[in-house]
Amino acid sequence: MNIILASAEVAPFAKRGGLGDIAQFLPTDWEKFGQNSIVILPKYRDINVDFYGFKPTYRILYVPLGNWTEFAHLWEGRLPDTNVPVYLVENDDYFNRNGIYGDPDEYPDNDRRFIFFSRSVFETAKSLNFKPDIIHSHDFHTAFTMAFLKSHYRYDPLFNQTAGVYTIHNLAYQGWFDPDRAMFFSTFGIKEFYPGCWFEHYGKVNAMKTGIMFADKITTVSPTYANEIRSGYYSEGLQDVLNLRGADLIGVLNGVLYTEWNPSIDLYINHKYDLNSLEKKKLNKLEFLREHKVEDYDNPELPLVGMISRLTEQKGLDLLIDKLEYYLDNNIFRFVLLGSGEARYTDYFKYIQWKYPGKALIHLGYNTSLSHQIIAASDYLILPSRFEPCGMTQMFALRYGTIPVVRQTGGLADTVFEYIPATGNGNGFTFWHYNSDDFAYAMRRALSIYQQEPHWTIIRKNAMSCDYSSSRSALEYLKVFTWALEKVR
Repeated sequence: MNIILASAEVAPFAKRGGLGDIAQFLPTDWEKFGQNSIVILPKYRDINVDFYGFKPTYRILYVPLGNWTEFAHLWEGRLPDTNVPVYLVENDDYFNRNGIYGDPDEYPDNDRRFIFFSRSVFETAKSLNFKPDIIHSHDFHTAFTMAFLKSHYRYDPLFNQTAGVYTIHNLAYQGWFDPDRAMFFSTFGIKEFYPGCWFEHYGKVNAMKTGIMFADKITTVSPTYANEIRSGYYSEGLQDVLNLRGADLIGVLNGVLYTEWNPSIDLYINHKYDLNSLEKKKLNKLEFLREHKVEDYDNPELPLVGMISRLTEQKGLDLLIDKLEYYLDNNIFRFVLLGSGEARYTDYFKYIQWKYPGKALIHLGYNTSLSHQIIAASDYLILPSRFEPCGMTQMFALRYGTIPVVRQTGGLADTVFEYIPATGNGNGFTFWHYNSDDFAYAMRRALSIYQQEPHWTIIRKNAMSCDYSSSRSALEYLKVFTWALEKVR
């Protein structure tokens, strides 16, 4: 099967969240299953092309936009440790700037940037003479590929038997665009925009609705989230659209590439360990505390609670903030954070770091090696999310024997199950009502078994025995692709 994966993020080249991980993991596994896939990504300024071995192809893309033609250059590389080609679309006007989307505010021309990129996906395939069976696009940034496939390229011999699969990673970010701009840049024209059309939602162009309506199959990143988003509370206003396409909406649980996230071979941690050498996990904690100049690092009895997250309201930070100072004041645990996001949260955690030196270890930004080290060192990982399409960090934590404390929503509900001391079943601690008292009660249950045998060993071995491999996800997507092809052939 020939597959084009088009995404605004692909780890390790450009990543802001789980989208980047999945865009790396899936093609890596598809190659193992004998599939022929290519990955297409914008060439952002921050991608170190020399470090990752990208080379210019000297191919020029001619990309229709508005009533003119834009140009782009194509660079070629490989996903790490694979033969999967990755093509970077270079256009300095659109992508030679800091970051991916604009931080903290999105770039005002993201409509134009990502409509251009969506159109360039087809021109890349034409330049390479790559005839895809599937175009797999992700989130609002590449949603217009679904519309282009069913209109502009419908009769092109390269694409006339191609199916489109659209994956929703986070329904909260939908790509609301000004109709005059978006319809002009996409070359559909404003005449195609009217109330109730597949582009329109509440008077704006909604890129995510566009992807949902034009796709042959729609997936999202966990079975629970696929059900949740069909109800008003989680649908972010797209309930009717999602229910209209309900027969084609499928939840496929994200998975982890265990060749990268595995404490027995992890290149970012100094003390490797596995299910049968859990005592070595403590060495990572000691070293982590020593590196952070925590004075009593030689007393690891105090639990270390980690959080790796975008700093947004979605992630349940308000629940944590309501209780965190109580925990730190009473010496209940140490807290370590790695994340970036909204100023109100970054300001708060800077304050916490100042007020509780040695108890609150705060890292603002994103750092791949540090994320591995935090998960290996921590005893617990918290994700009290208001909603969570899938979540990846809880799956990473489970493999490292780091016990997750999560709210039962989306993919968290599909991967973390309450530990029952009477039976020894379960791999973490959960709560359902979105309030700080229920979160605190889950934390109390979790801390009550800290270093209490046999429960502490049982729950950590349960966690490390979980199989949330990306290979399973990759196989499920191949099934979805087969179903999508049945609709076009």
